[in-house]
Formats: sequence, C-alpha cells, structure tokens
Amino acid sequence: MASKAENPAPSPWWSPGRHADRRPVLLARNRVQAALRGWLAAEGFTEVDPVGLQISPGNEAHLHGFATEAIGNDGAARRMYLHTSPEFAMKKLLAAGEARIAAFAHVWRNRERGPLHSPEFTMLEWYRAGEPYEALMADCAAVLRLAAEASQTPVLRYRDRSCDPLLQPERISVAEAFTRYAGIDLLATLAPDGTPDRAAMAAAMQAAGLRVAEDDTWSDMLSRALVQKVEPNLGLGRATILDRYPAAEAALARRTTDDPRVAERFELYACGVELANGFGELTDAAEQRRRFMLEMDEKARVYGERYPLDEDFLAALAIMPAASGIALGFDRLVMLATGAPRIDDVIWAPVA
Repeated sequence: MASKAENPAPSPWWSPGRHADRRPVLLARNRVQAALRGWLAAEGFTEVDPVGLQISPGNEAHLHGFATEAIGNDGAARRMYLHTSPEFAMKKLLAAGEARIAAFAHVWRNRERGPLHSPEFTMLEWYRAGEPYEALMADCAAVLRLAAEASQTPVLRYRDRSCDPLLQPERISVAEAFTRYAGIDLLATLAPDGTPDRAAMAAAMQAAGLRVAEDDTWSDMLSRALVQKVEPNLGLGRATILDRYPAAEAALARRTTDDPRVAERFELYACGVELANGFGELTDAAEQRRRFMLEMDEKARVYGERYPLDEDFLAALAIMPAASGIALGFDRLVMLATGAPRIDDVIWAPVA
C-alpha cells in the first residue's frame, strides 16, 4: 500500500504554485467571455442579470436545486431555491417586452460533481423573440469560432477527442442518431401523438444489447442509450447539433409542425461533450403547467420530493411572444477551448 508521502494530496487551488499554473487558462476564460459579450452586443442583445434566489429552482424531474429559507421582516420563514437556470426570469423579461436578451448567470445544481460538473457554474443563456430556433444553431457556430479565436487554439479538445471549431456543425435528428449509433428505431417506440411506448423501447434496447431494468421508464432507457451509444460519437472532428428531440423529452419546447412526436429542441456537442440546449420555446401556459406537473410527479416517484410551480412565470408565459432560447455551459466551452481536463480548472475560485 502506498504511503501518504508517496501520494500527497493536491495543493489547494489558492496555493501560489497551483494558481500560477491555472492562471493562463483563467485569463483565456476572460478573453472568451469578453469576445462573446462583444458578439452579443453587436447582434443587438441586451445583457441582463437575473437574481439567483427564486420561488422554484426549475421543474425538470432530474434537475436538483439547493434549498434555503428567506426570513421576512416579520421573522417568518419562506422556502426559496437557488435557480438551476435563469430561464424563468428571462422569459418574464420577454413577456415584459424585451426582444433579444442574454445573461452570464451563476446557476446551482445539486447532486452534480465531476470532471464536467460543478455544483455552481456559469451558464450563458440567450433568447431571440420572434425568431426560429434555427437562428440559435447559427449562433452556436459563431460561439465556437469566437471561443477558439479568443483562446488562440486551432482545435477544441477534451481528453483524446478534438473538434474543428471553424467547420460547419453537423445537424442530425435524435432519431437518425439512434439508428446510426445504437441500431434503435426511436420513432417506432412513440405513438402517433408522441406518447412513449415502454414495451417497444425495452424490446429495442434488448435487441441492441443494452441493459433494461424492471423499473426503467421509457425515458430512463432513452437516457442510457444516449449516454452509452450516441453521445460518444457526437462532435468528433466537427460540432454536432442533435436536433428534434422526442416531445416527451422536451418539457419546455413546442412540438414541430410536421411531426407531433418530436419537438423543437436541440443540443450542441463538441468532443463528445454536451455544451448547449436550445429550444423553440413553448408559450402555451396551460400546456406548460400540465408538463410541469408530469415532471414533478416523476420527481416525486424517483426522488421523493417535488418543487413548487412558479405561478408568476406561468402568468407571464401567457403573454410571452414566440421566441427561441438557448443555455450554454460557459465553463465547459472554456474547458474545450483551453484543453483543460476538469471544470474546476477553468473556474477562478471553484467550489470547495
């Protein structure tokens, strides 16, 4: 057994020697952020700064918030949460009349820590009112190019994978990707109205040699196939836009006009890493409430808890204009632009 002397603990991030090693990457982070701010301004975006303390952290089943208490002047306590995304606040601003807005927002997600995950991280989120979600795909290509130019790197890298940020991203539907990389006919596991068929998915998974547990939902199986078979093949050589998610996996997106089984949702991948999540935004408040309730039912089933709905958000959604929006993991983008192996390496003062 190796002694502690043979395997010393790493120095804390604030030790002078380690900081000196990290500092070039952190300065590159600043340059990337400045470049993106300049691009957003040139595109006519107004930068906004939503507060992190909210009534609800978000209502997706598998996202977990940090809870706290707000003590009023009367001494009464009220449960509040740190947001997992500035989405609800930014959509309220769209309802208020803003048309193009962007935010570099600190967000918090519990139960997440690893090379690509920090409990607190920076999200770049932006919205285009009155524009199709394809406009966000063009934005993604511009963002990758700007990040590479600002960090002075010819390629994006994560571990042994690379991606040319100057090449036009490949656009592929989720169904096409499942056929190509997992051998699964995904659309055959959905009813004509988009309702998932668990039995059909289980049979397809088993035929593809993928594990199926007795308590797996259709969504659980989709996630397993995506992680094990599809994602490792995305964003290699050039970025990938994984488009047209099943409607059951797009609680905040509107359905496509040509196929009710899928929705206007895409994710941006580079070097096998998911960087951004874009939507043609749902503006039907009643439908959004219904979807949130289903998500919270699933959270209660799996994790034994549920989050409140932000009634103010649902009220604002009723007057929000048609819009497209996207959330990008800014720290991950910096990781790929600098070749850093861990997200903590690109955060100025990471979570202890």
